[in-house]
Amino acid sequence: MASRIYLIILVGLMLAQGLSFALMFYERNQSATTTMFDTVEHEVGTSVAMLDRLPAAERANWLGLLQRDNYRFVLGHGQPGMPLTAASSRQLTARIAKEVGPNYHVQADAIVATPGRYQVHFTLHDGAPLTLEVIPRGVPPIARWLPVVLVLELALLLACTWLAVQLAARPLAQLAQAAEGMTPTADGPRMSEDGPVEVARAAIAFNTMQDRIARHLKERLHILASISHDLQTPITRMRLRAESLDEGEEQRKILGDLHEMEHLVREGVAYARSAHGGAEVPVRMDVKAFLESLVFDYEDMGKPVALVESIGGAAMVRRQALRRVLGNLIDNAVKYGGSAEVGAWRTEEGAMCIAVRDRGPGIPDALLDEVLQPFYRVEGSRNRDTGGAGLGLAIATQLTRAIGGSLELSNREGGGLAAVVTLP
Repeated sequence: MASRIYLIILVGLMLAQGLSFALMFYERNQSATTTMFDTVEHEVGTSVAMLDRLPAAERANWLGLLQRDNYRFVLGHGQPGMPLTAASSRQLTARIAKEVGPNYHVQADAIVATPGRYQVHFTLHDGAPLTLEVIPRGVPPIARWLPVVLVLELALLLACTWLAVQLAARPLAQLAQAAEGMTPTADGPRMSEDGPVEVARAAIAFNTMQDRIARHLKERLHILASISHDLQTPITRMRLRAESLDEGEEQRKILGDLHEMEHLVREGVAYARSAHGGAEVPVRMDVKAFLESLVFDYEDMGKPVALVESIGGAAMVRRQALRRVLGNLIDNAVKYGGSAEVGAWRTEEGAMCIAVRDRGPGIPDALLDEVLQPFYRVEGSRNRDTGGAGLGLAIATQLTRAIGGSLELSNREGGGLAAVVTLP
């Protein structure tokens, strides 16, 4: 949009500047032509009268003194010619004839050999022919400083246009950045409410919208957390009562259902808390040491988890939140793929990427975005029989967004799933 505004303003101002210059140039040419006509008719009349009164032998000596840039006198009939066609030449001839009077028998014709030139013929009182050869001048020359002024005006025009576009487009860019930085905890960037009325009103509306969305999400998550938390007490009572029953198939089924309910309640509480992961204070940590520690913890528990790629150096991250995200992804990879491979690298833009890969059945490409939603399960690979509640990836996704990153899933060549966490 900024480029379009810049182009529209620049083209409009350039056209206006060009039109002004053309009108000024036209007026200058008209003014010069009018001045030339007024000057030529009076000077020619005076010169003809003076040559008429000089002796025939002295007239040639005065021709050089009477010559001007755009005309000169010639003693004699001049060159062969043809009738005048230009309106300006006929107009000047008529004005000269009016100035000198009818006694000089003024006639005019164009010079065939030199286009643009024409002759005005006079007959002096002694019968001697006198010819005025008019040499029309072109456009009056412009001053040397005028191109410099035009270049400076163009530079000033470009600068003013750029400044105007920046002032117009900056609020939209800030609005886009604020929208991209929105989080469920309402700790995203706030728009400044200063500036022009329209910009201030848009900023106030955006900030109000951000507060409303955050309040709505907090209420929804608070309800989910409260329900999940309150369910733990009756579930515990039901478990105690079930354990007091006689052992048998019925007791086993009831305890299994209660275990599944407990798992679902814990997942609901974890999902509600994941929206507030961005509240953790970032710390500086060694990325390689962090990933090695995470992988070693799983190896100590006998889980097939390996660190296949890592990066050196330190980074500012929210350690606990990132650990929960990677823990969920590794648990899913081990549960559904049999093993997990952890790797890390940096992009050309400097972002840090951490991937968790497995060799499981993967997920159909059409469902890669759907599985990131709460309580969504892919039948045949992730279901209640394997302990899945449909919240593992949703928790990882929401927690990653809360700490300013992104989570992307993709199927691997040869089978398996890759989950990549990208942090700026």
